This record gives sequence, C-alpha cells and structure tokens, in this order.
Amino acid sequence: MSGYVMWFEGYWEGLKPEVGGKAASLGEMTGAGLPVPPGFALTTAAFRDSRDAADLDATLARLLHGLDTDDTGMVADRCGQIREQITRMPVPANVEQSLRDAYAELCRRCGVSDVPVAVRSSATSEDSPDASFAGEHDTYLWVRGADDVVDAVRRCWASLFTDRATCYRVEMGYEHRTVEMSVVIQKMVRPVSAGVAFTLNPSDGDRSTIAIDSAWGFGEGVVSGEVTPDNFLVDKVLYEITRRRVCAKEVEFTLDGGDRVVKRPLEGERASAASLTDDQIKAIARLARTAERHYGCPQDIEWAVDADLGQDSAIVLLQARPETVWSKKSAEAPSPAAGADMMSSIVSTLMNPLNSRKS
Repeated sequence: MSGYVMWFEGYWEGLKPEVGGKAASLGEMTGAGLPVPPGFALTTAAFRDSRDAADLDATLARLLHGLDTDDTGMVADRCGQIREQITRMPVPANVEQSLRDAYAELCRRCGVSDVPVAVRSSATSEDSPDASFAGEHDTYLWVRGADDVVDAVRRCWASLFTDRATCYRVEMGYEHRTVEMSVVIQKMVRPVSAGVAFTLNPSDGDRSTIAIDSAWGFGEGVVSGEVTPDNFLVDKVLYEITRRRVCAKEVEFTLDGGDRVVKRPLEGERASAASLTDDQIKAIARLARTAERHYGCPQDIEWAVDADLGQDSAIVLLQARPETVWSKKSAEAPSPAAGADMMSSIVSTLMNPLNSRKS
C-alpha cells in the first residue's frame, strides 16, 4: 500500500480495517491467483483526513443530535443535509492527487485513456459480525475520467449517511464517527458473455460437479425472462463436460460502441450457438474449483468473458461468495431461484449505470 491507495495485488490481511470488506475480498482473490479486473482501493485514511479537513464532525454532531428515527421527515431532511455537505466538501490536495494518480496508472495498465470504472463503497461496518449493511451504501458504474471518479468517491462517502444506513446504525448502537468508508475503483468489464458458476449442483447439492449458467452479453435478458441461459455441468476432478443444455437466444444486451447498454436481436447461428466454448467452460470450472479450494467451502462465482482481454486471459471473476442454499440446508427443498438470483446480482455488477442506493 502506498499512501492512500492500495492496489489489489498489494492486499494482506492486516489491511482489512483500512479497505473494508469489498476491497479485501478483491485483494484476497487477486492474491490467490484468481483473475480479477484490475483496480485499487482508496483507503479509509483518505475519508478520515477529508472528513477532518472539512470539520465534518461538527456538522454531524449538530444534525444528528436528537435524531428521531421514527420521524421519516426529520431523517430525510437531516441525512440529506449531511450528504450534501460531503458531496460538496473539498478533498485535501494530497488525497485527491493520490486518487488521480492511481486512476491514471489504472488507465495506463488497461491501455485505455479514461478507462470506465466501477466506483464501489467498501465500508468498514459491512464487516461487522453482528450487523449487515449490505445494500446500504452506493455504487456507481461506467464512470469515466478523473474528475468524475473524484465526484463518485465523494458520493460513496456520502452514502454512509443514507436514511437507511443512518437509522440502522442508531438501531444497532453504532457510533456514527467510528464507521469509515474505503472506496474501490475497478475497471469495468465489456462482457462477450457472462454468468454464474456453482461449485456444486444447485439442483441436488452434488459436490462432485460444477454448474455453469451462461448468456451472451450482460445477462440482462436472463433476468428479464427474455433469454434462458445455457447450462453446463462439469466433472470436478476430470473437468469433462458431463451435461450441456444450449438454449435458443433471441436477444442480447450489449454496448452500443460507447457506455450505453442496448438490446439487440440475435439471428442465425449465434442465436442457437453456445455462449461459451468448451475451453472456456473448462477454464471457468477450474477457476471456480481454485476459489473453492482457497476459501475451503463451496462457492457461488460471478464471472465474465471480457472483450478487452486476449483470448487466453479473457475470463475474469467478479465475485466469489460462500454457497448458501445447500450449506445451510436443513429439511427444506433447495431454492429453484438460486441461479436467477445470482444472475440478477451479476447484471447489477456489470451493467446498471445508476447508483444502487437502497434508501
């Protein structure tokens, strides 16, 4: 780690308090040799120093004093004022320069000027074992240019004080000042195809196989119901494809040549062709198995084939999380919606051009 910036490949476990859960996960995946889109985290120290320089504590004390979380009007007004203060506050010159320099280096590494990036909140509160802040903080996708990256970072910091996050901290007894925010800046993926992989069969819990769902483009057609994904089963030991189900696909969601996602019809051979080659299927299976070995339990993996990368290194992993349907299964039947839920998650990761704030 250098100053306010931690590149994913520089992560070690002792840095987790400085970079939060999301950045730590990406750093751990990178360190495990898994192909992750390149990026870095702006540490909690950057937020801390910016907050102190703007004397934000005085504003917080004034606006949060006597906050009645049952009064939605009061909550909306005061939290809105706090967010406005943060999005307008000047960032100290050394913090901003570190961010701009790191973004310029990311552009250089990617070989793209003004490379589009995801700017994701990575709050330290998300790691608390007795609380879940998932979905409470903001993410901004398809951000281009250093000026817009700086602005998106400020908006991520401001999302510490969404109405829901603020009320949740009050409910859980957290001190507002002790919750800090790191921000992840990571290259966006231009997917040829995308999908999910489970290191067990989600239909019956069989751990000897890896199940892969795949669709052309961003996968939005799967979530909207316009496309049924291709499905493959791969033997976990021999990496042989033991079952393949290739579905007819009438549309795909793809970029229009810029950063706008459009729906296009599929015709001819591509409409009926598999959205992955056999080599890609086996490569995804091997990566999923590597993730399972690293984390020591069955995994749900989000992956994509990135059009910006060479054929031999085109597959990237966007997220790895413990599988929950079968690992927590008791007597109830497995959820048939597991695959659909995961595809919905990956579409949000890859595509949504708006912030994902839930408040």
